[in-house]
Amino acid sequence: MTALLIADWYPSSKGGYYRKFEVYSMSWQREVSLESSVLTCAPNGGPIAVMRDRSKVVKIQGSGKPVIAIFSSSGRLISTFVWNSGNVLQLGWSTTEELLCVQGDGAVLVYDMFANYQRTFSMGKDVQETRVLSAEIFESAIGTGVAVLTTTFRVFIVNNYKEPKTRLLSEVVGIHQAPNAWAVVCEERHTRVLMAVGPELYSMSESESRAILQPVDLGDDISMVVRIAVSSSYQCVALLSDRGRLWLGTADLRNNYRLVDVRPFTIRQIAWCGEQGVVLNCESSLEVIPCREENLSFLQDPPSHLIQEKDCLRVVSGSTHEIIQRVPQVVVDIFRINSTSPGSYLLEASKQFQKKSHRANEYIHLVKPKLSMAVGQCIEAAGQEFDPSVQKMLMKAAQFGKDFLPEYCPDAYVRMCRLLRVLNAVRDPKIGIPITYTQLQLLTIQMLVDMLVRRRQYFLAIQSVNYLHIPDSSSHILTHWASYKVKQLRLDADQIAKEIAEKLGRTAGVSYTNIAKEAISNGRTELAIKLLDYEPRATLQVPLLLGLGKVEVALVKAIESGNTDLVYTVLIHLHENMQLGNFEMKIRQFPLAQALYLKYCKEHNRERLRTIYMQEDDHSAQAACFIQDAYSPQNSTTREASLVAASEKFKIIKSDLHASLCEEQLKLLKYQRTLEEKFHQEFVNGSLQDTLVSLLTLGEVKLADKLRTEYRVPDRRYWWLRIESLAEQGKFGDLETFSKSKKSPIGYEPFVDVCLKHNRQSEALKYMPKVREELKEKYISKLGNRILSQGSDLGILD
Repeated sequence: MTALLIADWYPSSKGGYYRKFEVYSMSWQREVSLESSVLTCAPNGGPIAVMRDRSKVVKIQGSGKPVIAIFSSSGRLISTFVWNSGNVLQLGWSTTEELLCVQGDGAVLVYDMFANYQRTFSMGKDVQETRVLSAEIFESAIGTGVAVLTTTFRVFIVNNYKEPKTRLLSEVVGIHQAPNAWAVVCEERHTRVLMAVGPELYSMSESESRAILQPVDLGDDISMVVRIAVSSSYQCVALLSDRGRLWLGTADLRNNYRLVDVRPFTIRQIAWCGEQGVVLNCESSLEVIPCREENLSFLQDPPSHLIQEKDCLRVVSGSTHEIIQRVPQVVVDIFRINSTSPGSYLLEASKQFQKKSHRANEYIHLVKPKLSMAVGQCIEAAGQEFDPSVQKMLMKAAQFGKDFLPEYCPDAYVRMCRLLRVLNAVRDPKIGIPITYTQLQLLTIQMLVDMLVRRRQYFLAIQSVNYLHIPDSSSHILTHWASYKVKQLRLDADQIAKEIAEKLGRTAGVSYTNIAKEAISNGRTELAIKLLDYEPRATLQVPLLLGLGKVEVALVKAIESGNTDLVYTVLIHLHENMQLGNFEMKIRQFPLAQALYLKYCKEHNRERLRTIYMQEDDHSAQAACFIQDAYSPQNSTTREASLVAASEKFKIIKSDLHASLCEEQLKLLKYQRTLEEKFHQEFVNGSLQDTLVSLLTLGEVKLADKLRTEYRVPDRRYWWLRIESLAEQGKFGDLETFSKSKKSPIGYEPFVDVCLKHNRQSEALKYMPKVREELKEKYISKLGNRILSQGSDLGILD
């Protein structure tokens, strides 16, 4: 196995190795001709878009309109669509695997991988007027960007196509001819363009008013840059001159790695293989030009297309999909001939153990001081391999080694086992995502799951997140699945709703409202209503039902939720969109809704409240309403009329007691107005007791006695009022006279209390002989030492 593995390695100087291995045998062999097609491939093993190259003369059938076909990386057809818009200058993929199509007028049309149109945005009015000469789609720090070169040789850039904001870069002064080549370089949040014009190379950015000349030594003063290739990380750049010189260096052009003569080759394409070097796509070979090592050459059957990745290079041809990469150092350390690394010894020990050879013990003794490192190397190397048999061999070695480490934490081993199973599943030709372990580390597992969701591989996505124990991911996948399901117009609404409910249930994080909105956007209102029945949150459910015109259903849901604010929301909506009579008839069917409406009317529209009570012949409620109006400060002028109306309503329902109370209150009100005219003092708005107190304070005892008799005020209450009034006025002599007028119905203790309240102990002593015997001790205690000093003279202590 080891010999077969390293047989595909190609050594370069300084101990490095490159390898080229096949990932897929392409399924499109009879459908795609690379010689007459334009390819654009999404990063990280994403889909491939193919369109006929209109610059080449090819015999075609049909209308002649361009057809864009989208394939998986294994060559399986995903979708096709006929291009019916303007002239397409450039195709490219976003980081979220949406296809961007740049037209000559600066419009950019966006499609998903299933050829569903998403949206269109424009590069601006200036671009539309001057037209686009060429375009590039690139990955920026904030998303996927689009750069266009106009016929006036100005460059416009959008750094994030999802939030398009066009920026104009600096100008190359005096330019009169089209650039030889240009490329985008992103540095953190700053984007610039390298442009070759004649023998000169310029750097253009938004912050500079003019392009900056960049001197580069191409080995010849009159050389011109004809091609520019930038690495995926934007750290390195390759410049090809018209004299056949290839310059490799840093993107800032300050450091040169190599200057190579490539004149013998007819170069079709230049692409970076990670950061280690470039690959030249020639007629019959792929020439690997490392930055600091000797060149390598791979034979090929033309034509092929190179796809840059962050850690490798994908090579797509008519029959195969291959990967070229620098062999990871950990793999080299384990499999290199005569290697003495701990991982190599551990792998050999594992092989000998499986053969049941005693030599396994010898190798274990050799590696034992570094056994933990050896296990880690085998685990890491397994992640770097595509061949499941090699992965299994390395993981068996790691398992064998960790058994000799009692304190070894198995988390890394378990995680790699799980990751490898997921990676092998997504690399399967049916899925067609040939992502590497290094790319997965850069992307994260969640992004890989999103890639599966975008391909509608929902089952595999669910299985993956469950197998990898990724929390809170199932709801995201299920929501996407349900949104896709509602778009299946051929399926019955009841069937879809039932199936979605069975799959989703009460899964945390799943919103049936969002799925219902998706159904609405696809014109499936009936399905949306059925889905809303499963939404447990009425606050999300009710507004959408109102938007669909299902007001009665919305009202029922709001009432069932017990949320009065939500019920009010529905009532307001009904009130604004229905005739008043129909509205009131509708809510009568729902007691809680009607009660809340009446409460609202009590606070904001009392006239409407009385009208409702009149319509329902509710005389008791009408009477209560009139009484409330009578005592409202805003209705003081109509108080008598309100009381008369209340009395009449009580008489209708034969509530004589309430009717008489209203009449007595009306009589008191009229008497209070008379008193106000006579004494020029406020009496209205006061109670019967307040009126008595006011009269007693004025000294109008006869009037108070008359009012008391007329309204049958109890003697006990009246005596209390007289006592407190006289004490408040300081008329303690009149208080004593009043106490002797007749026997007190409330006893004489209140006389003592009011005297003590006003600090008149001497007056209080006058009433002590009349205090009941059982209370004398209590009141003596209240009076204190003064009682003791004077009590013998008064005879109260006998």
